[in-house]
Amino acid sequence: MDRRSFLTMSGIGVAGLMLPFGRAIAAEALLVPIDVAKKKALADTALAAATSAGASYCDVRVGRYLNQYVVTREDKVQNVVNTESTGVGVRVLVNGAWGFAATNDLTSKGVANAAQQAAAIAKANAKMQSEPVQLAKAPGYGDVSWKTPIKKNALEVPLKDKVDLLLGVNAAAINAGASFVNSMLFLVNEQKYFASTDGSYIDQDVHRIWAPMTVTAIDKATGKFRTRDGLSSPMGLGYEYLDGDKSQKYVSPNGVVNYGLSYDMMEDAVAAAKQAKAKLTAPSVKPGKYDLVLDPSHTWLTIHENVGHPLELDRVLGYEANYAGTSFATLDKRKENFQYGSEIVNLVADKTQTGSLGAVAYDDEGVKTKRWDLVREGKLVDYQTIRDQAHIVGKTESDGCCYADSWSSVQFQRMANVSLQPGKQKLSVADMIKDVEDGIYIIGDGSFSIDQQRYNAQFGGQLFYEIKKGEITRQIEDVAYQIRTPEFWTACAGICDESDYRLGGSFFDGKGQPSQVSAVSHGSSTARFNGMNVINTARNLG
Repeated sequence: MDRRSFLTMSGIGVAGLMLPFGRAIAAEALLVPIDVAKKKALADTALAAATSAGASYCDVRVGRYLNQYVVTREDKVQNVVNTESTGVGVRVLVNGAWGFAATNDLTSKGVANAAQQAAAIAKANAKMQSEPVQLAKAPGYGDVSWKTPIKKNALEVPLKDKVDLLLGVNAAAINAGASFVNSMLFLVNEQKYFASTDGSYIDQDVHRIWAPMTVTAIDKATGKFRTRDGLSSPMGLGYEYLDGDKSQKYVSPNGVVNYGLSYDMMEDAVAAAKQAKAKLTAPSVKPGKYDLVLDPSHTWLTIHENVGHPLELDRVLGYEANYAGTSFATLDKRKENFQYGSEIVNLVADKTQTGSLGAVAYDDEGVKTKRWDLVREGKLVDYQTIRDQAHIVGKTESDGCCYADSWSSVQFQRMANVSLQPGKQKLSVADMIKDVEDGIYIIGDGSFSIDQQRYNAQFGGQLFYEIKKGEITRQIEDVAYQIRTPEFWTACAGICDESDYRLGGSFFDGKGQPSQVSAVSHGSSTARFNGMNVINTARNLG
């Protein structure tokens, strides 16, 4: 399921529409892992079978993918889903062509058959391939392991505690004036074992969590309604994310509370109810040019759509066009040091950042992950590449951003965590706003629209506040801004310092055909963009 579908479904009853990934199991079964020795034995069997079938390279992924979803509305539990999907995916190079096959038969015969099938597919592909795959070298790491550094495994927390939390959140929102409220927990654990003929045997245990909610307020006299989504971010953390650590609260100059590496869901529910009610009477924005002050809870989506995706090398090359097309940031632009943003704009890709959704030690090609520059001092300097793309842009190694959402899916190039770096000079949000003559402060992500090359886009949000002569004056509504990607980033006139830096992200980022989903974070501090075109989304031209 892609993010756009999820956002639609969450507003109309996700419980009745969400399809579980894998087979349904009892909650207790989520805690039983596969023995590492068994995984290595299966991998060795597949590697040997592939090599015997003529493979010059082979990698094997033994995966166990666990999901728990808890969905509530007001005082009712709408759905609880526990799923497991376990199997083996085998990818091979034969005669310079890729082949892939997968099986859920976890026997020596089953994985050997899959390896032989992958080799047969590769041989067939080689007959039609115009040029052989050039695979960048990767070292063999031997037997290594990595685990998301969590403090509390969310799957070990009793289901009753999770239900009590969500129903308590809902009650708090209703008591604060909400008409309706949906709240959910999404918990993911990917137990991934990778082995290859390069000599790597990599065992990784990856955890992610998300606690979204939507609070609705209705004016019963007019039938008008407004919603405010929760300000949580999906994270690569454990259940400790829901502890509400006060040190991870970020209070804006007008009192809106945002969150860092810890989330107070109850507090946010109460605030959401009050802010949704305030939206009902907030004046509509006057269209025009404004300086925008964008909170990280909003900026992550703009980064995702207009930096992360257009700098995926497969989109740049035209190899990938699903989910909003290719990219305007073509290879000639990197050669020319294309002006992607202002001189203070530094955008990095990072698969190692603690707490982020995309954090792993090794990608699904066995490449050690890292951090690298995409845009440095406003200039386009690099893309995101994997092993069979590296030579195209003159690299000798992959960037470590290859991923598959299942053992049954072939791995391909996926977005790393892409983030806007904080400003180098000390600057608070309050000080940034003091210098804004006529602007809008935007918190939270909302609707969006992008063209087929990620060049033109439009973004909404959750909360909008008018800024006049350096002060936040009032809440307003019906705001969206329109951009051309390089003009937007070139208009970046200020970025708050690292004390304001926070992560947002997408739990269900769709790409490919057949579709796969991945989870990816995007960090920033509050940033200012001058002279942006703002439209009124409620305006009727008919």
